[in-house]
Amino acid sequence: MAEQSVAGGSVGPGKLAARSKWLALTAMMFAVAMTFIDQTIVAIAAPNIQSELGLTSSGVTWVVNSYLLALAAGFALGGRLADVLGSRRIVILGIVGFAVTSTLCGLTPSGALAEAWIIVFRALQGLSAALMIPAALAVVVSSFPVGERGKALAIFFGVSGGLTAIGPIAGGYLTQWTWRAIFWINVPVAVVALVLTIAAGIAPSMRRERIDWRGALVIAVGMALSVLGFEQARNWGWDSPLTWLCIVGGLVALGLFVWLEQRTEVPLIKIGIFRGRAFLSDNLVLFFSMIAFVPVFFFASIYSQVALGYGASSAGLYLLVFFAGFAPAAQIGGRILDKQGAKPSVVAGCVVATVGFLCWAWKITDLSLGSQWWCIVLAGAGIGLLLGPASTDATNRAIDASYGEVTGITQTVRNYGSALGLAVLGTVLGNVFASRMETSLAAFGLPPSAAASLASSGGGDPSALANVPEQLRSRIEAAVATDFAVATRAVLVGMAIALVISLGAALLHPGGRVTDDSTTL
Repeated sequence: MAEQSVAGGSVGPGKLAARSKWLALTAMMFAVAMTFIDQTIVAIAAPNIQSELGLTSSGVTWVVNSYLLALAAGFALGGRLADVLGSRRIVILGIVGFAVTSTLCGLTPSGALAEAWIIVFRALQGLSAALMIPAALAVVVSSFPVGERGKALAIFFGVSGGLTAIGPIAGGYLTQWTWRAIFWINVPVAVVALVLTIAAGIAPSMRRERIDWRGALVIAVGMALSVLGFEQARNWGWDSPLTWLCIVGGLVALGLFVWLEQRTEVPLIKIGIFRGRAFLSDNLVLFFSMIAFVPVFFFASIYSQVALGYGASSAGLYLLVFFAGFAPAAQIGGRILDKQGAKPSVVAGCVVATVGFLCWAWKITDLSLGSQWWCIVLAGAGIGLLLGPASTDATNRAIDASYGEVTGITQTVRNYGSALGLAVLGTVLGNVFASRMETSLAAFGLPPSAAASLASSGGGDPSALANVPEQLRSRIEAAVATDFAVATRAVLVGMAIALVISLGAALLHPGGRVTDDSTTL
């Protein structure tokens, strides 16, 4: 197998002492821990947040989606700011911003202001994370010499990805006290990250370059409009001009962004980097696999509570099964990457994940973890095999761009995929569930309005059954569980389709292992 190698990009070789470089790595992992945990911890608490604050179904979706969308929209800018203003400075800014916005999310007032308040500060949380993550990765890369960067990046991606597992467990137990604690828990983590960052003695670095604010605005508008159109399609309808105005307008804005970047002297993103076949393949894999990876926690959490009747803490344990496959597979994927390059692990991961999600969809209506667990483990193992190698391989193939910029690109792709997946699959879930409930309730002789009320609340609104005769309630509750499971099956099949597309992208990868001397993408 051919070997390829990469120059260190614009970030210079690591100059920190052995103790300091590992301290820097630890500090950066603490910093990104908050952001990765937040991707899953809020999904567990979503029903409690919705119930206490009186959020609409669309509103509770946007509590999750606004964070992911802001991440996707802000990563490219975050990478450039890290290059221009200095990685250490941007990391500290991101940590402080994330802690402050987390506190404000936890302080969301009840009443009419609640929905707008929590969505806005969740979006600002996402922007803080978008600043922090590319800068944190740039710190790790610049702290280690070229020969040790592969090991450092494997630890960084492996640990940060595994931290997602903490979200379901922590969310379940913290929610038993108050859902607000899931945001406040970020504050002590931020303090530790700040102390370690200062103690590591990370050298300041800056580049005197302009920032493409126009490009940052255009890409943010494009992502926001496209995701808004897909997410609101279930409320506005697919025949609504507003739905298509948002979707088409967003895609046009993204096309305009590409056109502008090719004609900008110092662009936000060097579009030419996608001419590298391996880099393009890695990013396509990340985009389509993220349609499954992050949204699955939101949908599985709701499913476990609505269909299985679990409490918040049990829902966390349900999601933890996914990481029983993810964690060991991530280690295997890292070893394959070191010995053979990314392609074998990524291809195998796409195949295993596709089979796992399809099996999970097959077993989802059994309404029993006992019959589903092996499917969930298989799905997690597939994602574990592909995620780290694809992310690390893309980062290692930076040539003319800096590590901060390349990380900004890959993280933009990843989180846009997550946000789009949540929006599109959320529409699928809502439409299938509403259709099933109308049929079920009609069989019980109840009006369609009851189905609409149950569907809009995810099946968890007791008031929707207030006027239903007592003898019918148990039958309707059973129908809600079954119909929600069928709707979740449609979501899992959609995720499997996205993973099949990821497999096609993985097969385009030229293969080869990145070493230290060449500059071939």
